[in-house]
Amino acid sequence: MSDLYFKPLQNDLLLRTARGEKVSRPPCWVMRQAGRYLPEYHKAKGNRDFFECCRDPEVASEITLQPIDRYEGLIDAAIIFSDILVIPQAMGMEVIMVDGKGPVFPEPLHTPEDTQYVEIMERQVDVKETLGYVYAAITLTRKKLNGRVPLFGFCGAPFTLLCYMVEGGGSRTFQQTKTWIYKYNAESKKMLQKIAELCVEYLAQQVIAGAQIVQVFDSWAGELSPASFKDVAFPHLKYICDHLPKRLEELGEEKVPMVVFAKGAWYALEDLCQTKYDVIGLDWLHDPLSAYKVAQKYGKVVQGNADPGVMYGGHEAITASVKGMVDGFGGGKQGWIANLGHGVTPGVKPDDLRFFFQEIHRLSDEYQERAVPNVGHIVAAEQRIHERNIMSSDW
Repeated sequence: MSDLYFKPLQNDLLLRTARGEKVSRPPCWVMRQAGRYLPEYHKAKGNRDFFECCRDPEVASEITLQPIDRYEGLIDAAIIFSDILVIPQAMGMEVIMVDGKGPVFPEPLHTPEDTQYVEIMERQVDVKETLGYVYAAITLTRKKLNGRVPLFGFCGAPFTLLCYMVEGGGSRTFQQTKTWIYKYNAESKKMLQKIAELCVEYLAQQVIAGAQIVQVFDSWAGELSPASFKDVAFPHLKYICDHLPKRLEELGEEKVPMVVFAKGAWYALEDLCQTKYDVIGLDWLHDPLSAYKVAQKYGKVVQGNADPGVMYGGHEAITASVKGMVDGFGGGKQGWIANLGHGVTPGVKPDDLRFFFQEIHRLSDEYQERAVPNVGHIVAAEQRIHERNIMSSDW
C-alpha cells in the first residue's frame, strides 16, 4: 500500500458516478482539456519540446492544473498531462513530436524479421523505472490539487500503440498496420500481448503514485472491421481490465474505476459492456439514447459524447448538442460522465469550452426540474449540500 498522503477529496462526484451511484448532476471533464488550445499552455511550454514537458514533473503538473484553475467549479476531474506513446519509448523506440505533423517514429517496425522487432520482443522493460517521471508528475499533481477533484491516469491501448509503431506516425490508409495484422497476425499478437502486459504494470504504478481513475485510449480502433477488432484489439483491451485489479491487489492497492475508449468502434459497444471496465467511453458516432440503453442493460456507465467540432459552431450549436446528450443520457443522475466524443481540437476558444461546461450544468438541472416538477430542484440542492460536505475515500 502506498504510504503517500493526499488531502481527502472535496469533489468525488465523478468517482461515485463511475461506480454506478446516483448523483445530483452529471460530472464533466473533456479529453485533451490540458493542451494547446489554452494560451497558458504555450506560456508554460515555452521553447521546450512536447516530450520535454511530459518528462518534467513540474511542467507536466502545471499544465495538468491549468484547466482546473481556469474552469474552477465547472469540471470534475483532472487528467495527467502525458502521452500514450511513452510506452513505445519505454520499449526502446524513438518518438519525436514534429510541429504541424504530430508524433513521428524515425525508425518504425517494418517486418517481424527486423532486428528492432526481435530486440523489442526480447527486451525486459521495467516501466516502473523507465517511466518514473510520469509517476512523479502524478504524485506532485495530486498534492497540488489538494483534493479539489480526482486525477485520471491513462495509457494507450495495445492496438493503437502498435499502429504508431509500424506506421511511424499518423496515417490515412494504415497500410503498414493492415499488413501486420493480416500478413503477420501471429507476430502482431505477440507484440500486442507484450504491450498489454506493460500497460497493466504502467497503470498500476500510476495508481500507486496517486491516480484515482484510469482510462485506456484505443484511438485507432475504428480502423478495424468488427471481425478484426474482435481478433486483434478486443482481447488485449480485455486483458488490461482483467489483470489490472489483480495487479493492484498484489501491490496492496485498492482497485480504481477503469474507463475504456475505443474511438470509432461503435459496433463493439455491447462487447465492451460485457468486460470489467466500469465506464465505456463513447465517440460522437453513437446515438446517446441507444448507447445508454445498452450500457444500462449491463450496469455500465457511459462517458461522452459531443462532437468536438461543435465547439466551432457557436453557442447555439453547443446548447443543442448538450441538450441532445442530457436528454439521451437520462439527465445525468446515474450512469453518465459528460465529455466530448474525443479531445479538444486546435482552434477551440477557451470561452466556448467554458460555455459547454456551463450548459451541461444548466441543462441537466433543467432536466431534473422537468422530471420532478416543483421538487426536483430541492432534491438536487440537498444532494449538492451533501456532496460538498462529504469526505470521500478514493474507491
